[in-house]
Amino acid sequence: MARVAVLNVVGLTQRLLNSGRLPRLAQFAAAYPARRVRPLLPAVTCSMQATYLTGRLPREHGIVGNGWYDRDLAEHQFWKQSNRLIQTPKLWHALRAARPGATVAQLFWWFNMHADVDWSVTPRPLYPADGRKVFDIHTQPMTLREELKAALGPFPFPQFWGPAAGRASSDWIAASARWLEEKHAPDLNLIYLPHLDYGLQKFGTVAEDPCVAAELAAVDEIAGGLAEFFEQRGVRVVILSEYGLTPVSRPVHLNRVLRQKSWLSIKDELGRETLDEGGSAAFAVADHQVAHIYVNKKELLPQVRAALEATPGVERVLDAAGLRAAGLDHPRSGDLVAVAAADSWFTYYFWEDDARAPDFARTVDIHRKCGYDPVELFLDPGLSAPKLKIAWRLLKKKLGFRILMDVIPLDATLVRGSHGRIPEDSLDWPVLLGVGEFSTKAPEMAATEVFAELLKVATQ
Repeated sequence: MARVAVLNVVGLTQRLLNSGRLPRLAQFAAAYPARRVRPLLPAVTCSMQATYLTGRLPREHGIVGNGWYDRDLAEHQFWKQSNRLIQTPKLWHALRAARPGATVAQLFWWFNMHADVDWSVTPRPLYPADGRKVFDIHTQPMTLREELKAALGPFPFPQFWGPAAGRASSDWIAASARWLEEKHAPDLNLIYLPHLDYGLQKFGTVAEDPCVAAELAAVDEIAGGLAEFFEQRGVRVVILSEYGLTPVSRPVHLNRVLRQKSWLSIKDELGRETLDEGGSAAFAVADHQVAHIYVNKKELLPQVRAALEATPGVERVLDAAGLRAAGLDHPRSGDLVAVAAADSWFTYYFWEDDARAPDFARTVDIHRKCGYDPVELFLDPGLSAPKLKIAWRLLKKKLGFRILMDVIPLDATLVRGSHGRIPEDSLDWPVLLGVGEFSTKAPEMAATEVFAELLKVATQ
């Protein structure tokens, strides 16, 4: 039976394949049938990956976004990593039922910690008791971590996310996939290549733009080279993506709208403001172009919905019936879900005075913020000599001082590309390439159907 490598090239769409800027990937697409994948709502990393790996909607697998609000803890949970959060069986369970003894590797797909695969690698800092954050990876088996670092050097964590995000992280992931193939030859290798996602959020989605063109050239080299490596070793290559990005120009601050209605509970912490989620009548957990709205005072539901619907940049608001129709009726979902207009995206911002913003707002901090923050991709343009300031703070950190790396701007208008809603034009949908003969002749397929196609390839 075939051995298969699945390359998750984030942000890849038919529109980009048609642009002439991805020659190696376009050649791959020309050699195989291709399908555009209708994304689910929300079209974000964690939900789409969970659906690809289970064939289920969020109502069943439980991944309603990159983050959600835990009503029992009265805290939001963002970018959690335990594989046990996905509440239904995964692709490798079905594969092993069909092919007993099949081996599986999962490299940097999300919810990777403690997945019952043979080899896994995922980003995971170390947090010593003195407050430091030490960049590292988590692997299964544990010995794999030191083997990879000895062979490839440390994982370039600052290039995985933040203002320095770039191709170095995807290059390292691709190198780890090559290393694992040469050492262990897994039957199924799931590989996440995030590089393109960064540039499209920062620079927009116009392929002719020189900055975007450079990002496309880089991902074509990384993914195209990796595909050729696997094919030379007789490994079947499948390329897919989770979502396509579209241009945006309007950030929408839903929590500020709710604050103006006196529905937020704000706590003063040493002169800074933080959001008291459990004490708020209603608040938003923002996630790109979708936001879960948690209404702790249920009698306010009609008023909250009306306020959201009246907000410029909000296309629609899903109530209980809308959540059922979208497959989002899961206990982790908000009482309402807001969907942005095509040119808009949702920030998590809840403060009204930047001087009162919490200290983590100007840092790369993916867990403390009650929403995804793409502004973390930028250095504050108001800083003079920002690289010198970063170097000085890193030096102080090495000397044992505590530092605050507050170099992120609070200007959400810097963001140029986003995702999460379902784009009207299927040219902006994610794609699935390399399967061979699809189960359906239709040029488009649902995100839930990708699971069966991957399983078919891996069991042929």
